[in-house]
Amino acid sequence: MNRIVRCLLLACAWISCALGFVGIVIPVLPTTPFLLLAAFLFAKSSPRCHAWIVSTKVYKNYVEAFKESGGMPVSQKVKVLAISLPIMGVSAFVAQKVTVWVILGCAATFLLYLVLIRIPTLPADQASARRMAAQEAQSE
Repeated sequence: MNRIVRCLLLACAWISCALGFVGIVIPVLPTTPFLLLAAFLFAKSSPRCHAWIVSTKVYKNYVEAFKESGGMPVSQKVKVLAISLPIMGVSAFVAQKVTVWVILGCAATFLLYLVLIRIPTLPADQASARRMAAQEAQSE
């Protein structure tokens, strides 16, 4: 692969990774898609960085279950909503501007759509089996 293309992919991967990490605490930024993009770009540009990102706790918590099974357990969905919606509510209360309310309302509606409708819910037994397999893999 061309060195310039590889450097561009690597730069985009780091930007996507940073946005994914920021998305953990800022509810408007989606963590999982940015981390998936970062992992893809790292795989294309730097095997060492790809190995690093897939070994991080953030990747394992937010992406691994979704990537492996295409869904999220109920507990993770509740956690996402329990953190995101109050933060959006506080932001709306502090800003007290109609434009901000509309943007946050749209973001909250989209988040609810994603979490409740679009992203499949994993059965509890499948989620716990995945968690146990991950713990076994770490202990080896």
